Amino acid sequence: MGLEEYKGVYVFAQQVDNVLDGVAFELLGKGKDLAKDLNTDVTAVLLGSGVKGLADQLAEYGADRVIVVDDPELKDYRTEPYAHALASVINEYKPEIMLVGATAIGRDLGPTVSARVATGLTADCTKLEIGDFPINAVGNQPQKHNQLLMTRPAFGGNTIATIACPDNRPQMATVRPGVMQKIAPVKGAKAEVVEYNPGFTPNNRYVEILNVVKAVKNTANIMDAKILVSGGRGVGSKENFKLLEDLAEVLGGTVSCSRAAVENGWLPVDLQVGQTGKTVRPQIYFAIGISGAIQHVAGMEDSDLIIAINKDEGAPIFDVADYGLVGDLNKIVPALTKALKEEMAEK
Repeated sequence: MGLEEYKGVYVFAQQVDNVLDGVAFELLGKGKDLAKDLNTDVTAVLLGSGVKGLADQLAEYGADRVIVVDDPELKDYRTEPYAHALASVINEYKPEIMLVGATAIGRDLGPTVSARVATGLTADCTKLEIGDFPINAVGNQPQKHNQLLMTRPAFGGNTIATIACPDNRPQMATVRPGVMQKIAPVKGAKAEVVEYNPGFTPNNRYVEILNVVKAVKNTANIMDAKILVSGGRGVGSKENFKLLEDLAEVLGGTVSCSRAAVENGWLPVDLQVGQTGKTVRPQIYFAIGISGAIQHVAGMEDSDLIIAINKDEGAPIFDVADYGLVGDLNKIVPALTKALKEEMAEK
């Protein structure tokens, strides 16, 4: 079968308990950009039980078509039935590009499906674009046009790799949540809804879910925060994070941290920003006592406004900061908190 038979940009629309995950909307936004470059459309693939009603929401966020696989076997996520469903959709409809969120579910589902449909997968991408491959012409080797160029950190974030899959289809990637931009929803938008069911025959790879225990987390979702006050190794101790909490409270923001703070046991991993944590895009990001290693910067560099406070004037964080304060955070942060309180009190 020729590669030219594969058309369209497809997005796995992850849902849990019939609630769509935000990464589905982010992938639809990026899918619209890619589809425009390829002069094609965007299809959301919705797997679950009793989920057809979510199609309109996907349409509002950019889906031109929604393929719904609705079956009781898909009520809860299990690798085997979900992989069978998505691989069957790919084999039946032949997408040129298949995007999956790099969530706990997506990191399990994506590689399993790519192996079944005999294609490659680039994991944990931070950038996607349509271009030529090789990017720069090499000798007599012909360039292939309109390829999906998938960029991701490599070697612990110390380098960036751009990968293509020129000889197999679909071109598959998992994409980090929080990296791509959602489009503004178009209220009332409709998409073509296609119902498809490949049939399910339970086998010894079908696990049985005996019980689902949902833990209540007390930590905030830093990916939704408009203002983040983030601390690193330079904060010095768990107790010193009280200074950051006070500043965040005045600003109506949320405290987050770097990997070093998590490794020292000062804050939970749910609050970690960076390559091994979460990618954030707040309106204001305070980087306090954070040196600015590339792994951390990769998770926050798209913030609208970055303010760095560090005693080391040569810290790499100042290279990405819009405003920088050099000095002792134990003096600067309380003074800043006090000044903001006084200014707000006057208003």
